[in-house]
Amino acid sequence: MMIKSYRNLTSRGNAKGRRIVIGIMESALQQVNSYDLVKQRVKVGKVLKIGPFRYDLKKIRNIFVVGGGKQVTFVASALEDILGERIREGVVVEKKGWGRKTKKIRVIAGGHPIPDAGSVEGGKEILRVARMAGKDDLVIACVTGGCTSLTLLPLPGITLNDARKISKLLLYSGAPLEAMNTVRKHLSQVGGGRLAMASHPAKVVSLIALDEIEGLPWGPTVPDTTTFLDAKHVLMRYDLWHKAPKSVRRCFESADKRLESPKARDFAKSGVKSRPLIFADNRMLCQAAKRKATELGIGASIISTAIEGEAKDVGVALANLAREIESNGRPFKAPHILIAGGETTVKIDGAHGEGGRNQELALAAALKIAGNTRITIGSIATDGTDGPTDIAGAIVDGYTLRNSRQAGIDPIDSLKRHNTSNAFRRLGDAIYAGNTATNLMDLMIAYAS
Repeated sequence: MMIKSYRNLTSRGNAKGRRIVIGIMESALQQVNSYDLVKQRVKVGKVLKIGPFRYDLKKIRNIFVVGGGKQVTFVASALEDILGERIREGVVVEKKGWGRKTKKIRVIAGGHPIPDAGSVEGGKEILRVARMAGKDDLVIACVTGGCTSLTLLPLPGITLNDARKISKLLLYSGAPLEAMNTVRKHLSQVGGGRLAMASHPAKVVSLIALDEIEGLPWGPTVPDTTTFLDAKHVLMRYDLWHKAPKSVRRCFESADKRLESPKARDFAKSGVKSRPLIFADNRMLCQAAKRKATELGIGASIISTAIEGEAKDVGVALANLAREIESNGRPFKAPHILIAGGETTVKIDGAHGEGGRNQELALAAALKIAGNTRITIGSIATDGTDGPTDIAGAIVDGYTLRNSRQAGIDPIDSLKRHNTSNAFRRLGDAIYAGNTATNLMDLMIAYAS
């Protein structure tokens, strides 16, 4: 099983509700395994088929594989098994301590959510391999969530320390992922379509696991739709402009066209041939969760695949909706399962403990369903890491608040100090998932029986 703590999580409290919620999470994760999905979309014979795209292998001299992101090694591994010796060279950047071993494609360990020296090395190596490709070659880019941080090779004039500082400021600001990436890709020599430009004149096709609310192809091989000015506006919106390193402010204010990320017109002008294929997204994840609920004979509804907002506020809203179902049969009759996907945020001011958005969502929900024996709520980061922790998420029920008090845990204080990991570890309600082989934002499930 992907969820390592299954037995412990389902051994107490509302055991039936917990088994159902965790079981649905497990099934959904299994159904969106990146390795399996890539093998379904990429086929090789006389012609290489990548989704709707076709490449005559007689006309392809070399195939190069590059990319980055959390769980990207599962994509790379699938390509190795499909293409074998047809791959001339490859390199992908994975989060330190995660992923799987590959046979031929080199794996570099980078930093996430804060870039590090491994990210710089990874960015350099990806560009090196991409620039080897000629007009008769094919570059396959593997892009999963976390790619921007993991491959962040700073622009000239910006140091790694400056890139790290601005990444930390963004992480604690409560800015959504799209806003964070608007800034980060304008610091990078790889992101915002620059990898595709570096690969020219080779053909480029991207295998993208979508982890952004907007639902559009993204990453280092897709033309950018934002500018230096947009990046500046993000920093100003979240009161970070005057906290940003001088080198970053100088870069964004200069709006140097030579450093600006390439747009669709730049691709067209240069003749860049880059095709994006989204092989997995949060909608697929939520649909997989609904299929499992249906198999269990329980009514289920996907209420959103674009959940955003402060994590604890979303937790309260989800809990209140579950209470309405359980108490009044509105808008659905119990038993019913609510399924939601997306990615919430956590704004941190000052000193803080250890936690993550899914853990904050779950603990906030626990306060609203306290004493209710018929509601269970779980939230999980699909990549297996919720924030900068080894915990994937958490599960709560009507007994959680009582158990917290018995353990001497103040849940309100834990939320205030962003110290939810300590609370859930002590309660035994932390979800551990390890390598999930996917990264499709978050999955939230509420079950009202």
